Amino acid sequence: MQPSPETAAAGTDSRPGAPADLFPDAGSLADALDGIDYLADPGLATALFLAVRLPQPILLEGEPGVGKTEAAKALATLLDTPLYRLQCYEGIDAAEALYEWNYPRQLLGIRVAEAGGTTVQESDLYNAGYLLRRPLLQALEHPGPRPAVLLLDEIDRADAEFEAFTFELLAEAAVTIPELGTVRAAFPPIVVLTSNRTRDLHDALTRRCLYHWIDYPAPERVAEIIRRRVPAARGPLALEAADALGRLRSLDLAKPPGISEAIDWVSALALLDVEHLSAAAVDSTWGTVLKNRDDLDLAVARGSGWLAGGP
Repeated sequence: MQPSPETAAAGTDSRPGAPADLFPDAGSLADALDGIDYLADPGLATALFLAVRLPQPILLEGEPGVGKTEAAKALATLLDTPLYRLQCYEGIDAAEALYEWNYPRQLLGIRVAEAGGTTVQESDLYNAGYLLRRPLLQALEHPGPRPAVLLLDEIDRADAEFEAFTFELLAEAAVTIPELGTVRAAFPPIVVLTSNRTRDLHDALTRRCLYHWIDYPAPERVAEIIRRRVPAARGPLALEAADALGRLRSLDLAKPPGISEAIDWVSALALLDVEHLSAAAVDSTWGTVLKNRDDLDLAVARGSGWLAGGP
């Protein structure tokens, strides 16, 4: 376990290992993100810049498919540092998020000691060598020189007990293992939490975080994202698809399509050699953009011609 320098504690002015030389300001970070095809508007670029330079985690909220998870991946790529991702779900606990003891190996250690006629002390079994490290502990123990990126994805799917479990990590870049004591990060990770707002998060969690809401982008920006992610898209297809997504999102859909669905849709259209969105192209690709039967029925009732931009 690595001890942490005093500068690792929350409340310091900057994050140990923060790459000030790479990103002296939010604009330079936005340019770097653009260079790896992640388009961030000034508000998001500023929020991510602060998350990199300050010790607080950042909570990104927004509809599914607007790029929250990709933001964390992009930061890890830019920093050339590991991304430790924890996919949250109802019932997740410390054994899956932080660590658990390697009980089979401990049992083997006991048997070997007994066979050799030696006494096994508790400290012999509960040491770092018997830990199975999960994403939270892996991120805290990352040796640097730059901080790792820790992604707590869809934190709103976890329950309140798990939220409370994360408070020490978020506030102090540390966790307590009863048998070993407190593990404090030498290079506190850049912590990105994402939420689709399926439920409200506890105030105690949000107080510990920077916050940014990611809106669904305007059609022109959606089209640019599509062009970057689907180079095979030809002609006006990207913008036509972005406009069509806007029309779909104006309906009362249970699961409105996001940018990820837009990319999937245009990828399918490009594979089918579609250059202009047409009613026929829509009819053959509904399933790539709508993934809910009621939503599909509602959109089909409006008509494939309507979605393609016709009357």
